[in-house]
Amino acid sequence: MSKPADNPADPFKKALAEATKTLAHDPEMTVTYSVDPPGMNRDGMRLPQVSRRMTRDEVLLARGTADAFALRRRYHDEGLSARYAPTGQLARDIYDAMETARCEAMGARDMPGTAGNIDAKIGHEAERKGYAGIKSPADAPLAVAAGYLVRQMATGRDLPPGAENIANLWRDKITADAGETLRALDANLSDQAAFARMARKMIADLGYGDQLGDDPDTDELGDEPPENAEQDESEPDSTGEEQGEQDEADASPERSQEEQQDQSQAQVSTEDSAEMEEGEEAELPEGDAPQDPPPPPTYSDADPNYAVFTPQFDEEIAAEDLAEAAELERLRAYLDQQLEPLKGAVSRLANKLQRRLQAQQNRSWTFDREEGILDAGRLARVVANPTTPLSFKVEKDTEFRDTCVTLLLDNSGSMRGRPISIAAICADVLARTLERCQVKVEILGFTTRAWKGGQSREKWLAEGRPQTPGRLNDLRHIIYKGADSPWRRSRANLGLMMKEGLLKENIDGEALEWAHRRTAARPEARKILMVISDGAPVDDSTLSVNPANYLEKHLRDVIAMVERRRAVELIAIGIGHDVTRYYQRAVTITDVEQLAGAMTEQLASLFDSDPRKRARVLGMKKVG
Repeated sequence: MSKPADNPADPFKKALAEATKTLAHDPEMTVTYSVDPPGMNRDGMRLPQVSRRMTRDEVLLARGTADAFALRRRYHDEGLSARYAPTGQLARDIYDAMETARCEAMGARDMPGTAGNIDAKIGHEAERKGYAGIKSPADAPLAVAAGYLVRQMATGRDLPPGAENIANLWRDKITADAGETLRALDANLSDQAAFARMARKMIADLGYGDQLGDDPDTDELGDEPPENAEQDESEPDSTGEEQGEQDEADASPERSQEEQQDQSQAQVSTEDSAEMEEGEEAELPEGDAPQDPPPPPTYSDADPNYAVFTPQFDEEIAAEDLAEAAELERLRAYLDQQLEPLKGAVSRLANKLQRRLQAQQNRSWTFDREEGILDAGRLARVVANPTTPLSFKVEKDTEFRDTCVTLLLDNSGSMRGRPISIAAICADVLARTLERCQVKVEILGFTTRAWKGGQSREKWLAEGRPQTPGRLNDLRHIIYKGADSPWRRSRANLGLMMKEGLLKENIDGEALEWAHRRTAARPEARKILMVISDGAPVDDSTLSVNPANYLEKHLRDVIAMVERRRAVELIAIGIGHDVTRYYQRAVTITDVEQLAGAMTEQLASLFDSDPRKRARVLGMKKVG
C-alpha cells in the first residue's frame, strides 16, 4: 500500500507543472510555486502558491497563470519582439500588453481550454488592483485596456467585470483613433512581426508616435543618402562643418541671417572674454560674482537619486480628518462585529505579552549585602541569634528602558478584506496592551490618494510626459494613533481601514522612511518599528514610466539605511509574502490568522533580556 502524500496539493502541483511544460513545448523548463509574485525567466517560471486547502480560487489562479506563461513561451520570440519594441515607456507598455494578448488569443484558438483559465487570472488581477471601482479613464491604465481590448476582439470572449470596466473606459478612444488599424488584427495574429508592426501603427494612432523610436524595417534598407551628398565631395574633411553650416544657410536664408548674427555675437563675446581674462575679477563689484544654482532637493536620505515628480499632492493626514466621527464609530462597530470570534485569541496573546513585559518592569533586589537598605525579612534571624550580623539589600537597575513602538500597516488594495481587518484589530489590542505597560505606541498606515497616479500623473501628462519622472502618484500617509495620544481617544480611528475606497497602491520605501523619521525623533530611549505588509511595493503609474525595480530598490535602500543607523529597531511581518528578502529581522506568515501570534511573539522577543532567545524568535544568526 502506497504512503499517502504529506501535502494534498502536491499531486495537483506536479500535474500542473507537467501540463505547463507540455503546453510551452519546453520539457526542460522548471516550474516552482511561491508566495512571491509570479514571474518567468529563461530557465522557468514561478507560479502562485497552492495551499493544503486547495481552494477554488487558488487552483484557478495557478492554472491561469501557468497557461498565460506557457502560451507566451510557446508563441513569443523575444528577439523579434525586442527588434520592434518602442523606446518610450508608455508605448513599450502598450506594445507588451498587446503581445501578451496575442499569445493568449493564439492559445485560445488552438487550445480553447486555456481561455477560461486565463479569464480567471485576469479577473483575479482586476479584483486585486480594484479595476472595477475606477470611474475615469485618467485613473485607468491605457496599456492594460489596450491589451484587454485586443484579447477580447481576437477571441470574442467577454472580459471579467473589473477588466471589462477598464476596457470600456478606453474603448471609444481606442476605436476612434486606431479602429482602422485594428481591422487587420485577425490577419496578423499568427505572424508576430506583422502584429508588432500593427502594434506600432496603433501606438502612433493613439498619439504616442514620438515614443516609437526608429523604424526597424527602414533601418534594414539602409539610410537614404543626404540630398547634397554629391556636392563638394572633393572638399577637405576639415571644412565639413563649415560646409554643413553653409548648406543650412542656403536652405533657409532667414535662419542663416539669425544664426550668423548669433555667431558674430558669440565671436565678439569670446574676444571680449579673452581681453578681460586677467582683470575681470578686479572689475566685478563685490557680491556680484556669479553663483552656481542650488542643487535640487533630495526626497530620500537613503538614496539621493530617488526622484519624485511632484510632492505637491502628497498628504500626511490624521484618520479623523478622513471621515466624520459618526462614520468612524460605525466602521469601528463593523470591525468589532466582524472579528468578534478572533478577539478572544488575540486578547489572550496580548495578556501573555503584558505579563512578560510587567515581569521585567517589577523591582528586583540583591540580598545579603553589607550595606544598603535594611532587609526587614531577615530581622527574625537577628532576634533569634543576636550575634548574626544585619542583612542589607540593594535595588538592581532594570534593563527595561522607556520605549516607543510604531506599527506601520500596509493599506494597499491587496490587503482588502480579512487581512486588513485582522491587522486593524491586532494593532488595536496591542496598543491597548502596551499602553498598560507604559510603552507608548504609534499606529501609522500608508497608501496612495488615487489609483494610477492621480493628480501627479495629470500634471506629468500636462507637462508633456518628461522621461523617468520618478515616483508618479499622490502619497497618503495616515496617522491612526499618535504616540502621545491615549488609546481611548484613537480607538474609533482604526475603523477607517474598513472604509470603502481607502486602500489603493503601496509605495513602501517612502512610507518606511516617513515612519522612521517620526520614530527616530521620539524622546524615548528605545524605539521599535514594526512593518506589516503583504507584498512588494507596487504603483502602476510609477512603474509604467520608470525601471521595473524602481520602487523595490528604494525600499531596499531605506531598509539598509535604517538598519545601518541603528537608532530604531526594525522588524517586519509579511502576510503571504516573503519579506525576509528585504528585512534582516522578519517573519513570514502564510495565513492571516497567524498575525496576532506573530506580532506578539516578535514584540515580546525584543523585550527579552536573553539575546539568544531574541535571535531564535527573530530568525537572526546565533548571537554571542
